[in-house]
Formats: sequence, structure tokens, C-alpha cells
Amino acid sequence: MEKGRTLPQDCRDFVQSLRMRSKYALFLAFVVVVFVFIEKENKIISRVSDKLKQIPQSLADANSTDPALVLAENASLMSLSELDSAFSQLQGRLHNLSLQLGVGSAAEAVGEQEAEPSQPARAGHRRHVLLMATTRTGSSFVGEFFNQQGNIFYLFEPLWHIERTVSFEPGGANAAGSALVYRDVLKQLFLCDLYVLEHFISPLPEDHLTQFMFRRGSSRSLCEDPVCTPFVKKVFEKYHCKNRRCGPLNVTLAAEACRRKEHMALKAVRIRQLEFLQPLAEDPRLDLRVIQLVRDPRAVLASRMVAFAGKYETWKKWLAEGQDRLKEEEVQRLRGNCESIRLSAELGLRQPAWLRGRYMLVRYEDVAQQPLQKAREMYRFAGIPLTPQVEDWIQKNTQAALDGNGIYSTRKNSSEQFEKWRFSIPFKLAQVVQAACGPAMHLFGYKLARDAASLTNRSVSLLEERGTFWVT
Repeated sequence: MEKGRTLPQDCRDFVQSLRMRSKYALFLAFVVVVFVFIEKENKIISRVSDKLKQIPQSLADANSTDPALVLAENASLMSLSELDSAFSQLQGRLHNLSLQLGVGSAAEAVGEQEAEPSQPARAGHRRHVLLMATTRTGSSFVGEFFNQQGNIFYLFEPLWHIERTVSFEPGGANAAGSALVYRDVLKQLFLCDLYVLEHFISPLPEDHLTQFMFRRGSSRSLCEDPVCTPFVKKVFEKYHCKNRRCGPLNVTLAAEACRRKEHMALKAVRIRQLEFLQPLAEDPRLDLRVIQLVRDPRAVLASRMVAFAGKYETWKKWLAEGQDRLKEEEVQRLRGNCESIRLSAELGLRQPAWLRGRYMLVRYEDVAQQPLQKAREMYRFAGIPLTPQVEDWIQKNTQAALDGNGIYSTRKNSSEQFEKWRFSIPFKLAQVVQAACGPAMHLFGYKLARDAASLTNRSVSLLEERGTFWVT
């Protein structure tokens, strides 16, 4: 009888043992499968990395500031973006699996924490403000809002030198290469490494002295003591200071002045793709704020045809001769410009993690109508207190009886200035712009003119109200 009782118990123990062994076997099989998967991921990442390394050296050189840059013709911006995206995604998936299996090291965890999107108010609360615009959008005027503040080191179009020195063909890999060069020079300038410009200034500076810094007089910081050294007779300075006579620009003194100022700001009309600024936004040494300034494309074209008359002979000939169609390449160029502006704005308004709290979209027309209010909004966005000095400048320079002379004038009766284009542009020309730039105009709140009468009738507003929607 005792034997009869123990047999069922033994059977139960044996069955239980088999179950435990089966569980361990399944667990081991699962571990093997996971590690096989990880090994495959590693191989894929390795192949993607190898492809990135195989990108032509000339395109990789776009991250340097070598003026002798030559880009490969068959390099593709799209393929670069796709490979970079795929590489990041695979790395993320592999890291998640490692954490789930408990094989991630403490060092990796620290590294991941440090790689998180940048947060505001780093680097001792020093702000780095980029006024991102295109030509004839009022950027010289708006840039003065930052130039007039004493604790901001402001530079006016420093990337002009790069455009004049490095040759890029429009479109494709060359456009990507130029954007990378502009971006990397921009980063060094925000870090007060002004020596980076010396490679692009022609003729090359000697002993860090140059008489050819573009529009030096438009930067108060480059014309103040101690950067303004004693005037040197018989030394011609092409871009001299406006209100005082200075010697050639000493780049070393300028860099030291940049580091002494509390904040750094510059304006650039040569940065077209907002996405290229992501490394700057994520750089722990910077606290980037991007203000994208836009203007009605009809007003921009009307202004460019006056300011840069030589570049628009085809347009003028088309208007004068009354031809039915404008050359398609001219229309495509206009459409491309509008689309690059629109795509950057849409990216900024989508608020990706790397750009959150770092992007503001401003219309020139709103600044022209309410300059002081918009200046306060921009300074609040940048996290910099606005001084009475800037407010006084705005009051004096936006209520002028007559507009200032020159294509870069910053003295305007701004409330009247912003609509003057409506009375100088033929309706035929406005129609071309509206057809080419319709999506951008819709995004920014610029209404279409139905006919010539509505174009020239001041009582018909061509501007939609946007309010604070633009501060993001």
C-alpha cells in the first residue's frame, strides 16, 4: 500500500522535472534567438556605417572650412539623409534590446543621457541668436534690433565671404555641400572663433589684420573700443565703420570682444535649410535661438528687381516685350526659393525635439506695423532682456519722414514702407509669383490678388491676421 502511494508521487515529480527542463530550454532558445537578432543588427549597422564611410571625400570635406572644396557630382543629399536616418534607427533598436536583456553598461547609460536633446539656458545663459532670412526680406532692419543692444556681439552677413570664395553649382550635392560649409562656419562664429573667416576673406588677412571684412560698419561690436584701433593713414578699408575712423580690423581683438559680450547674434541670408542646423541646436556649448524672417514673395521680387537689377534682365525684358510666357527656368528658380523657405518653416512649426523652444517665425509685415511689440516678442523668445537703448533706436528709426537711401538702409517709415510694392509691381508679375509661391503664401498668410484693382487698393488687405501664432 505504501508503494502504491509513492508511485503517483514519483510520477508527479518526474512530470514536474520535465516541465522545468522545458522552461529552461525555451528560455535558452529565446536568448539564442535574441542574440542572433542582435548580431544581424550589428552587421546591418556595420554595412550602413561602411556606406557612410564610402561617401566621396569631397562631400565629407564639406564639414571643413577648406576654401578649395570641390564636390563630387554624383553625391546625393537624399541618400545621405536616408542612410543617416537608418543608422540612427538601427542604433536605437539595438540599444533598446540591450537594455531589455540587461547587457547595457553604466557608461552607455551615461552616454545616452548626455545625448538627449539640448535643453534651454545652458552654457551660462549665453544665447546664440540666428536671424535666418533671404535677401530683401527686411533682415538688415530687423537685425538692428540686436545690433543696437550693448551686451550682444552682432555680425552682419559673415557668410558673404564664404559665398564669394567657394564655388557651388545650384542644386543636388553642391547645395548640400554649401549648406554644410555654411553651417560649420556658423558654429565656429557662434563660439567666437572669428579666425575661421580668415580662410575666406580675399585678400587673405596678414597677422590677423584685414581691411575687407564685409559690412564691418553694420556691426557696432566691430567699431567699438578696443576693436576700433587707431586709424592708419593711406590704408584703404573697403567696408569702414560709419561713425568713426578705425584701423584695419584686428580679428584677434574682435574674437576677444565676442567672448566678453553676454550674448552672440548674427544674420544670414545664405542658410536655406533649417534641418542642417540640428547639430548646432544639440551642441552643448551653444544655446541656439533661430528667428526665421519671411516676407510676401511678391514684395521680395519687386524689391530684388530694383536692388539687383542686373540679375533680373530676363524678367524686365519679359515685361517690356509683352511675351505670353516667362522662361521656365526663371519660374522654377522662384518656385524653388519659395519652397525652401516653406519647408524650413513647416519643420520649425512641427516642433521636433531638437528644435523645441528654439524656433520663432516672424513676418516682416508684422514687424513693420508693430516694430516695438515684435522686438519685445523676439527678445522674450531669445531669453534676453530688452534695453531702453534698443527701444529708443526703434522709435527714432521707424517714424522717419523719409526712407533712408541704399539697399541696406535701416531707416524707414515702416508702417508705410511694407506695402509700397503693391503700387510698383505689375499685376502680370504678381500673378507669376502667386502661381509659383502659392503654398508658401498660404502658410504665411498672404492673400492672393484677384485682379489689378485689388492689388493697388489699400483698403483690400493682402495679409491675414496671425497674432502670436508665430511664436513657437
